[in-house]
Amino acid sequence: MQALLEQVLAVAKEADNVIMDVYGRAFDVTVKIDNSPLTEADKAAHHVILQGLQALSLAYPILSEEDVAGFTGVGQGGRYWLVDPLDGTKEFIKRNGEFTVNIALIENGTPILGVVTAPALGTAYVAAEGVGAFKVEEDGRRHAIQVAGKPSEGATWRVVGSRSHPSPDLAAWLDKLGEHEMLSMGSSLKLCLIAEGKADVYPRLGPTCLWDTGAAHAVIRYAGGRVDTLEGEPLSYANPAEKLNPYFVVWGSQHAQM
Repeated sequence: MQALLEQVLAVAKEADNVIMDVYGRAFDVTVKIDNSPLTEADKAAHHVILQGLQALSLAYPILSEEDVAGFTGVGQGGRYWLVDPLDGTKEFIKRNGEFTVNIALIENGTPILGVVTAPALGTAYVAAEGVGAFKVEEDGRRHAIQVAGKPSEGATWRVVGSRSHPSPDLAAWLDKLGEHEMLSMGSSLKLCLIAEGKADVYPRLGPTCLWDTGAAHAVIRYAGGRVDTLEGEPLSYANPAEKLNPYFVVWGSQHAQM
């Protein structure tokens, strides 16, 4: 799995390059049917990732946000690639650097490999079954990461939230949580903050799609955390025909929190 992880990281880095080429100049923004923005960077990154994954010796079906219709269904062994070529397009348009490339390998509904790169920040988060979870610095150095664990009794929870998608249901949920401070972040970097122990919990009480979470979910898993639905069940990717995730909470611990 280590070799495959490195190959996928290389593919994501190629996508980083084409994204940053667009980021450094003027670009047009169009609007998709669901009213989400789309740039040429999204499309260019999709094509690079598609070609890169198809060139691997392991030929699994690919579900990409930018070509949902091209997905042929879950492959052998319950596996498929789950891709968001540019997560955080709104952050990309704002040029605040908080956008990512997300590539996950799903097996029987569970992410078993994930690569999240942050092109403008020069960093990446990688994880795989039997390998662990790591942060890759801009100079290539990498170090193992792990969640912080449940805050001690009476401690202030570090809650990470979205810059672009505030939720009206969030206030009531936070009241139940107790003393907390909010950290704002865009894209799948929110989950990665928890994976490296810099935040404790991320309640997402708003719409997301499978490709928004798959890669970072793998990073969370192998860093010792979890992603649960509001019913306490692990967030599943077993039915890719259902593109929307249910509401979920990312916990920096394996133990029940509320």
